[in-house]
Amino acid sequence: MILKIIKIDTLDYKKMVELRTQILRIPLGLSLSQIDLEMDKEDILMGYFDDSSLELIACCILTKIDTDIIKLRQMAVGEKWQGQGFGKSLILYAEGWAKNYGFKKIVLNARKVSSGFYQTLGYRVTGDEFIEVNIPHIKMKKNI
Repeated sequence: MILKIIKIDTLDYKKMVELRTQILRIPLGLSLSQIDLEMDKEDILMGYFDDSSLELIACCILTKIDTDIIKLRQMAVGEKWQGQGFGKSLILYAEGWAKNYGFKKIVLNARKVSSGFYQTLGYRVTGDEFIEVNIPHIKMKKNI
């Protein structure tokens, strides 16, 4: 398996947009907007690839908030890969990257149904439930 940074306007980026659309948007009757894609240009895009097929297994995005805080967003794991530890591995990679670049805290808006997953990785709930992309979310954070 290969963990790496994804660059905009590459085949890997196209795979990332497709995975995010399939996992995060289509089930909600939504699509990624041009504004969503424009935001990607300023962010750190990460992917976990199968080393033999080069299929994208999982992806996430890190958005710099300030010199100490980075936000994890758009976490997605392909359906056939879910429940096998790939999401956890990608988050640990993202945390290591963030720590290496001097960040002290990761924040995220977890879908309520996924909050338990993040709690097993040491993330703590920091706010009340709210609605984002038409579904319940919870603010969470972790010091790294």
